[in-house]
Amino acid sequence: MQDGLRATIESIAPADSRAIELALARQQSLAKPPHSLGKLEDISVKLAGVTGRMFNAVERRRVLIFASDNGIAREGVASAPQSVTLSQTINFTRGLTGVAVLAKHFRAELDVMDVGIDADFVHPGVRDCKIARGTKDFAREPAMTREEAERAMQVGVDAALRAKADGMDIVGVGEMGIGNTSTSAAVLSALLGLPAGDTVSRGAGINDEAYRRKIRLIDEAIRRYAPDPSDPVDAIAKVGGFDIAAMCGAFLGAASARLPAVIDGFISAVAALCAFRLNPLCADYLFPSHASREKGYALAMDAMGLQPMLNLDMRLGEGSGCPITFEVIAAAESVIRDMATFAEAAIDDGYLAEIRASKRYQGEA
Repeated sequence: MQDGLRATIESIAPADSRAIELALARQQSLAKPPHSLGKLEDISVKLAGVTGRMFNAVERRRVLIFASDNGIAREGVASAPQSVTLSQTINFTRGLTGVAVLAKHFRAELDVMDVGIDADFVHPGVRDCKIARGTKDFAREPAMTREEAERAMQVGVDAALRAKADGMDIVGVGEMGIGNTSTSAAVLSALLGLPAGDTVSRGAGINDEAYRRKIRLIDEAIRRYAPDPSDPVDAIAKVGGFDIAAMCGAFLGAASARLPAVIDGFISAVAALCAFRLNPLCADYLFPSHASREKGYALAMDAMGLQPMLNLDMRLGEGSGCPITFEVIAAAESVIRDMATFAEAAIDDGYLAEIRASKRYQGEA
């Protein structure tokens, strides 16, 4: 592995346990029944562990979007033509896509990067980080070399570090790439040792024939190339995409910089799992957004021990769940920061002693 990537992975430290203790104590002192605000409490406590501070701002927000084409799309496994990758990448910059509209509404920036679009183009709103003009068709040969996978990962690391240097409080990680539910399912199957039938869904909507082809091609590729389930970089190189590699790097970079990172949907979750496999401490910095309708999403979450905050039946991708989640996290922060304690509200909380001592409460806290 490249020295810079290895250094990033090895630099990831555990969450700040003292800050977590202080945040938990603060939550227990607020004028409410124990854990009555549920995940909002958990989010604020986890965020304290990320930053080392009990109170945190979530004002400066950025969604990192990595765009790339995937060779496997040539096999008819996607409903949209490959040209849509380029069109939508440009539309991000014009504010016309789902994530762009939501980002504007929730006051978030977009950082759009071309890591492998199959076109030669220059656009002032798109960073040129191209590794190649799309990956190879993994139905016929490995998607990329290991060196290309690591270069794409470094693009993601750099994007996260740039966000930190620019003063961002939080990042989300999204993508654009026709065919990337196929690459994500393939990487997930490789990492978890599962047949494609367990990880593949219909993506943006394909017919029965294309669905069966998608499953068959993934199973055949994994048998042919035998990606190492203990080596996410190997899995990405053989059956993944440049977008997944870059997103994995973004999660690693965010964790190394102690920057909270929001997982979007299925593709983002698989990339997060790759980062988690490279260093499990990444989980301390990951905030899942919505429960994707893709069947492999829950498998990736379970493998990391994480749970999504929202269930909105979303399956768009792009990072579209991230701006909504930024606002949920901001709400969690407003509670721990601004809500009155029992003492401030002049309420004797002695009546909660038995509840606080119960095993049920201790488990929730």
